Amino acid sequence: MELIKVGVIGSGAMGSGIAQVAAMAGHEVHVYDANPVAAQSAANNLKISIQKLVEKGKCTPEKSEEVLKNIFFQSSIDKLNYCELIIEAIVESIDVKKEVFSALESIVSDTCILASNTSSLSIASIASACNKPERFIGIHFFNPANIMPLVEIIPALQTDNTITNKSIELIKSWGKTVVVCKDTPGFIVNRVARSFYGEAIRLAEEGIADYATIDWAMKEIGGFKMGPFELMDFIGHDVNYKVTETVWEQLFFDPRFKPSLTQKRLYEAKRFGRKSSVGFYDYREGALNAEASKDVELGNYIFKRIISMLINEAIDTLYLNIASMEDIDLAMTKGVNYPKGLLRWADELGLGTVLEELESLMSTYEEDRYRPSVLLKHMVRENKHFY
Repeated sequence: MELIKVGVIGSGAMGSGIAQVAAMAGHEVHVYDANPVAAQSAANNLKISIQKLVEKGKCTPEKSEEVLKNIFFQSSIDKLNYCELIIEAIVESIDVKKEVFSALESIVSDTCILASNTSSLSIASIASACNKPERFIGIHFFNPANIMPLVEIIPALQTDNTITNKSIELIKSWGKTVVVCKDTPGFIVNRVARSFYGEAIRLAEEGIADYATIDWAMKEIGGFKMGPFELMDFIGHDVNYKVTETVWEQLFFDPRFKPSLTQKRLYEAKRFGRKSSVGFYDYREGALNAEASKDVELGNYIFKRIISMLINEAIDTLYLNIASMEDIDLAMTKGVNYPKGLLRWADELGLGTVLEELESLMSTYEEDRYRPSVLLKHMVRENKHFY
């Protein structure tokens, strides 16, 4: 790919990570942050991050110097005027994002691609703030952007196809795994993964198992690298709860995505997880947390219930033409490190088994959150599979 000047707005963990990825690919990168203290901190952290690559043998000292010389921290947004691609990575507020892009249009050229790294907000809505919405697109990296391989490309209704194709090729040239999805709340990963958290919390709220046992079941029986409560504490409830709330609201309060009061109370108490030392677990020095029961029968029940919910959501994502079968499975393995693609997993477990579990839950609870996907029912009836 031709080397271009890349702009990044926001110097937090995500913005810095995107800047590093672009600079490593040889681009000249200009990072703007309205907060000079944050920008200085980001500059220092970038040097540390790239030095670690040198120490691990993943980058030569010469390459590291070149990368750092390619990154410029700007104190004025006007300095991004020569950029040919600008990616915004700031607070998840649609009004703030619209304001930023509206201001950018008076600075950049007509051919500059404008992109948001939003994880759950409407790309079409943000694009509507632009005079040229056809050059606007969603380019969603996963945290940490310099390590996680997946990037979701989300064209808005207004996005020109040439912008979509250019974005796909460019991000691929940065060494990333690219999936394309419809502009829908949560896109692929943050939509499908809601069940991993929501159903786990529901099991704990019902007293079926404690946090440690549910985490143990999903790791030991399911093969997940982290259990749902460990992962929520790692992500932070300030982030995870707000994404859940946003997806639920934007999907017209669909009960399958309903947030839990348990997590809301942690959010309200500012018990965000590891970053605040307390979440579902207590990370303070000397704190004692409950041990997992390691009851295999209970563990199998937990796994079957959560995996069925995850698979159902993945199937519905395909049914609603949000993304292709291949991209859905790729997104979940590369974006959140699931041990298998959920549609491939569905074939292995048996679609009839998954449908039976969901129908049993639906019969027991009589809640719409457990409704099986229409596509799942069709496939079982016709004895079909995904692969």
